[in-house]
Amino acid sequence: MSKRARVRAPELVGKGGWLNTGGDELSLQDLRGKIVIADFWTFCCVNCLHVLDELRELEERHRDTVVIVGVHSPKFVHEAEHQAVVDAVERYGVEHPVLDDPELVTWKQYAVRAWPTLVVIDPEGYVVAQHAGEGHAHAIEKLVEELEAEHAAKGTLRRGDGPYVAPEPVAGALRFPGRAVLLPSGNFLVSDTTRHQLVELAEDGESVVRRIGGEGERGLADGGPAEARFSEPQGLALTPEGDAVIVADTVNHALRRVELASGVVTTPAGTGRQWWQGSPTSGPAREVDLSSPWDVAWFGGKLWIAMAGTHQLWTYDPQAGTVAVAAGTTNEGLVDGPGAEAWFAQPSGLAADGDARLWVADSETSALRWVDPEGTVHTAVGTGLFDFGHRDGEAAQALFQHPLAVTVLPDGSVAVSDTYNHALRRYDPASGEVSTLATDLREPSGAVLVGEEIVVVESARHRLTRLRLPEEAVRVEAVAHRTQRAATEITPGTLRLDVVFQAPAGQKLDTRYGPSTRLLVSSTPPELLLDGDGAGTDLFRELPLNPEITEGVLHVSAMAASCDDDPANEYPACHVHQQDWGVPVRVVAPGEGDGTDRLALVLAGMDEDGAGS
Repeated sequence: MSKRARVRAPELVGKGGWLNTGGDELSLQDLRGKIVIADFWTFCCVNCLHVLDELRELEERHRDTVVIVGVHSPKFVHEAEHQAVVDAVERYGVEHPVLDDPELVTWKQYAVRAWPTLVVIDPEGYVVAQHAGEGHAHAIEKLVEELEAEHAAKGTLRRGDGPYVAPEPVAGALRFPGRAVLLPSGNFLVSDTTRHQLVELAEDGESVVRRIGGEGERGLADGGPAEARFSEPQGLALTPEGDAVIVADTVNHALRRVELASGVVTTPAGTGRQWWQGSPTSGPAREVDLSSPWDVAWFGGKLWIAMAGTHQLWTYDPQAGTVAVAAGTTNEGLVDGPGAEAWFAQPSGLAADGDARLWVADSETSALRWVDPEGTVHTAVGTGLFDFGHRDGEAAQALFQHPLAVTVLPDGSVAVSDTYNHALRRYDPASGEVSTLATDLREPSGAVLVGEEIVVVESARHRLTRLRLPEEAVRVEAVAHRTQRAATEITPGTLRLDVVFQAPAGQKLDTRYGPSTRLLVSSTPPELLLDGDGAGTDLFRELPLNPEITEGVLHVSAMAASCDDDPANEYPACHVHQQDWGVPVRVVAPGEGDGTDRLALVLAGMDEDGAGS
């Protein structure tokens, strides 16, 4: 990476304190001599979870020179709770120090605009690079190697163990379970997500019958119950024949099949690699990459997949042995219409009401959506990426907070596992009303009907909880929220949008097949922009603003492809860099506030002032 102005890294500060340090407080001075990678993340964000996985190998290879510091920067109110961050660090196997920054103090100091964002700090405490989104591990690895050589020569590199202190392991039948399915035997099969296993429980929902997934080690392997390996499995669906369960093996980017009689595990779909822009979106199921499948459900003769990692719904056809995109464009947001035009935001839960409707928990928009038999997408409850809360009543006014699952009830209504509200909610399509069935459930992530009862997966209490279906819903006080992110103040007229991308050292833009960059811009409300929305290949755009609209959200999606710049290499390695931003903006008159006529979003590199965007 080319030399830039040296900018001193701001201190890492957060009211919630530090995790994974054995109780010690850390400062950048304590980390002097180490290469520090600050990972700005929030645990609701599937892209952030992808980056955690991307960094695991780098973290292991450079453990004596690199310290990764997670800076937890919440989007939802629930994510600002300290215990929720503690749970998330264990749930996702984070093996580095984490700063809990519930008030976004460090986020603001580093001028971060997107989850996830990675900031690289050299051993002398200076910011040397910033990357937003996924797919940057290869570039950071090369930069780390350069920094190791440079600072070893200068005598400013300090090798040795980092400050990470592993927490004590906790016993119990389940640890952060994801979903459950009722088996023909009356037993439950549960995805024990953090331990990378499936656990069969007896009818009481407590007694362990068997475990599938060896010793609970992360991996991707087929075979019997002891040999098979999973990686953070989530959704489960019983096959129509009732002889097997299909598993959304989320971090393995695959679908797995478990034969109930033998416990033998096979892989009917996925390659184990994550899908990237430009990869096939249909074809033989074992040859097409998937991206964080979170849930599965049968609808219209096919298995539908909540593909959280690409903000889409896919289908798997077991007869043809193929997969294909069914709905969603990969753009993140809430847009209804034909499947090819609809937008989702991390769909995480599916449930079919016969062949009439496929219900979808669209978690990042805190929405309940549904798909009709023709493949058209509709929204029952929810307004967009930044509005959430706990409010009952008419669907147009009701609010959820990051729901992860849906369950169809006997009367045709839908139970919503309203995860970050710690509640089970109900939507009645007949009346268009939302009510609350139960509260004081700790991060419910799924529910299954058993006769006149509903069994809820209380993920953060590590158990199944059995409830009677009440005749009347529980009354709760209405609460509404918007994301804590402060709006960017902009001046009236025309806004200049610049997406900053600098190819990593040793690479160049990949122009072999045409333009190597893509920029897609839209807004909420659409009337905010008089012109400039839509797709293009330049990473800059002039955006004339509507003088009658004073606030809204700019939706920006950028992609750039780069390849190794070595003429002697006949088969250069190529990489895709991509990120979606939702930027709240407020128009202020000149001289009022800190309005700007330029919005810079860093995809990779540094803005011209050397300090990000």
